[in-house]
Amino acid sequence: MDILSFCELPLNEKIQVLYRDGSFIVSIRYYGYKVNLYLFHGHYMEAFYNHKLDKIEKIEPLNRSHFQGKILCRPNQASRGDLAVIF
Repeated sequence: MDILSFCELPLNEKIQVLYRDGSFIVSIRYYGYKVNLYLFHGHYMEAFYNHKLDKIEKIEPLNRSHFQGKILCRPNQASRGDLAVIF
């Protein structure tokens, strides 16, 4: 599935496809949301979870300002302890 087709899916299908085919990277807090970052077919996607409503409200391509300056471990290098800024 290409990224444009993914973005046109209804939210409930996006959730299923991202969970099945995406790779979880990291989670941050952002203005009342828990934002989960996934790698999906070479594209970073954000899933916005609202704690108060206990639901995912939207999934969209990465807005880099949400993660600006975050230092993260690359999943394939975490065992070696290498850190990298990926954004």
